[in-house]
Amino acid sequence: MDTEIRIERVLPATIERVYDAWTRAELLVRWYCPNPRLELKVRADVRRGGSYVVEMGPHVVRGTYLEVEPPTRLVFSWQWDGAGDEPTRVEVELTEVPDGTRMRLSHTGFADAEDAANHRMGWEPELDRLVDLLGVRQPGPAAGRR
Repeated sequence: MDTEIRIERVLPATIERVYDAWTRAELLVRWYCPNPRLELKVRADVRRGGSYVVEMGPHVVRGTYLEVEPPTRLVFSWQWDGAGDEPTRVEVELTEVPDGTRMRLSHTGFADAEDAANHRMGWEPELDRLVDLLGVRQPGPAAGRR
């Protein structure tokens, strides 16, 4: 088993909408937890050196933004409160494609394959929720004009 997670998806939205979903707390609270039954709170200071805290019910993850390149790249550390593990690293790369936005997510630095597998089991439903959020059509600037 591998100690890294790599997930690629084409998301049904513009690159700007996908980037916003990764960086705006009011959007993150709508998808950034694998279990929709848990209360989700997000605080994010999205700038290089800024920090974030995500509370998923009793589970808290926090980190620092290492690279912030709107709207194509976001890199941040990831560490669970109370786990005592070294921080891991999450990279999100976004590219415009004909069907929307290609998102490449890599989460690296796990101590062992079991930890990586457990995190993959969290990312998969989270990203399904992101797809659901982005699949909701939002009116563009020309909406309502005839």
